[in-house]
Amino acid sequence: MDQQTNGPETAPASEPVSRRRVLRAATVSAAALGTAGLLAGPAAATPAGQSYGRRRVPVDRISIQLYTVRDQLAADLPGTLDALRRIGYRRVEHAGFVGRTAAQFRAALDAAGLRSTSGHTGIPQPFDAATWERALADANVVGCKKIVHPYFGRDAEGRPIRDPAVYRALARDLNQAGRLAERAGLDFGYHNHQLEFVPLTDGSTGFDILTRQTDPRLVHFELDLYWTWRGAHDPVDVIRANRGRIRQVHVKDLDVEGGFADLGDGVIDFGRIFAHEREAGIEEYIVERDDAGTPPRAPADALDTARVGFDYLASLRY
Repeated sequence: MDQQTNGPETAPASEPVSRRRVLRAATVSAAALGTAGLLAGPAAATPAGQSYGRRRVPVDRISIQLYTVRDQLAADLPGTLDALRRIGYRRVEHAGFVGRTAAQFRAALDAAGLRSTSGHTGIPQPFDAATWERALADANVVGCKKIVHPYFGRDAEGRPIRDPAVYRALARDLNQAGRLAERAGLDFGYHNHQLEFVPLTDGSTGFDILTRQTDPRLVHFELDLYWTWRGAHDPVDVIRANRGRIRQVHVKDLDVEGGFADLGDGVIDFGRIFAHEREAGIEEYIVERDDAGTPPRAPADALDTARVGFDYLASLRY
């Protein structure tokens, strides 16, 4: 699957500069994957230019991955959920239940006026149907509509997986998981990092295998826009190659050094990507920043990230 050039570019005039800069930085990851400095040292760049149009992100489809505020949740679950509701969020994506049962976590969400429409839960490896069915039951208790496998791509020694057979086996497991999720009334998705874009020994990538060998009726993709760039791929090209399968996006910004940034402070032109939302099939726009509350930032800073992210998406025009 060629995800680099799948048609003429029709983005605004400001876009090619942003795209070249980000891709130039991102290509470092293909050679240095697994190191701390995947994008270290790109040329200085101004924040990505945003286009202005009549389209906008529907406010009721803006969510936040609760991993962003994990430290705050651990310290004060009801207070943090209430703060997210006051920012404007109506829906969230969970990453576990913060030491509660599914029923207790659902009660906390209900009290705050929030819905966990999606959740990150890894499929068992090796795959075990009974274990997965218990996870699906919890997802239904919480009120999820979608359940997403959150991470893959390293071997037991922590090295990037390069064996195509491992990804083919994962694709079979994802299809099994998706089939059981469908029976439980849930949509099943897969969330990427940069590891899926590492060249494998046969010249393909893990992402190639997963998109080709999973059943579109059973497995959709939650495209992490930051990690896609870090994997040296343009999200627009990925969307064009996988029409209708990108039902969720993690909206996460990239600074000029390859690190994380609050939305609007980095170099990614989200408006350019969202202009392809119908082609992608996007149903949720999920704010996330992996380091939002970790040093040198304080845990409370994660709520600032949440506020900036919501306001950015709610005001974006493209």
